[in-house]
Amino acid sequence: MEDDFIGSKLALMIGDRILVILRDDFAHITFPNVWDFPGGGREAGETPLQTMHREVMEEVGLVIPDAAIVWRRPYPSSTDATKTSWFFVAMMPAGFEQEIVFGDEGQGWQLMTLDAFFALTRIVPSFPQRLRDWLADSGEELLNKSDITPT
Repeated sequence: MEDDFIGSKLALMIGDRILVILRDDFAHITFPNVWDFPGGGREAGETPLQTMHREVMEEVGLVIPDAAIVWRRPYPSSTDATKTSWFFVAMMPAGFEQEIVFGDEGQGWQLMTLDAFFALTRIVPSFPQRLRDWLADSGEELLNKSDITPT
């Protein structure tokens, strides 16, 4: 399944907040002017993890240590349900946002609480459920621990 996918996304927890990007407001893109997670399309030969790392670097200038990745799962793509996309969750300590260098895609970025995230009305529609899947699987427990994020 890792050979047959079209993209990867990352839900990045920084401390107790989650990183989101406001997509560009162009009619020709999928989900214009909605909140999104860093990530995007696969380039030839990439694994899901390589796609996620490259896209996160391009969009927010961050290097995510593999040890920070706490969950991953394939899902039907948000843009084509006949194809597979990978969804990753990583956790980094508060203050990591100081290293963000915003790229040239999107209108801006924001850190928000999970309550604020789940209250959003303009968001890629599949992402709240994917984040709930992680929370139900292991995320609630991880969020309650203080020693799981890399330094």
